[in-house]
Amino acid sequence: MSTRHPSDSAVEATHIVLPSDTNSHGTAFGGSIMQWMDIAAGIAGRRHCRNQVVTVAVDEIVFERPIHLGDVIIVRASANYVGRTSIEVGVRVDREDISSGEREHCLSGYFTMVSVDKNGKPLPVPPLTAESEIEKRRYKAAQLRRAERLAHKDISC
Repeated sequence: MSTRHPSDSAVEATHIVLPSDTNSHGTAFGGSIMQWMDIAAGIAGRRHCRNQVVTVAVDEIVFERPIHLGDVIIVRASANYVGRTSIEVGVRVDREDISSGEREHCLSGYFTMVSVDKNGKPLPVPPLTAESEIEKRRYKAAQLRRAERLAHKDISC
């Protein structure tokens, strides 16, 4: 299996927050935003392994700023780390001011995807090569999150 780079899995999707995406306060439903994040993570996971993936865990989603009706949001995702059959995909959501082009970070999260065959059985994934300083930092942070997830799994089972 040939190694892949985070840029090989990169996804950028743009959405506009419509009335059906909002609650009675005029802000986006968290579930709508998380759905867009999960879709981007799934595409990034598929790009990395060139196979179907399923979401098995979501970590550290914190809504730092509200997203309002009419806002344009940008969802970016790419692989941070891979295990034997899993891929951690980092997902970032920004709000864009269309008149100025300025972007403001609203939330981020980490999605663990597992590569599966047509019967849902896990498949090995290609290795990931982190080259830039930010890719290396993300890789190391993802290793720590993975260790915490596995330790928590052992405790809670």
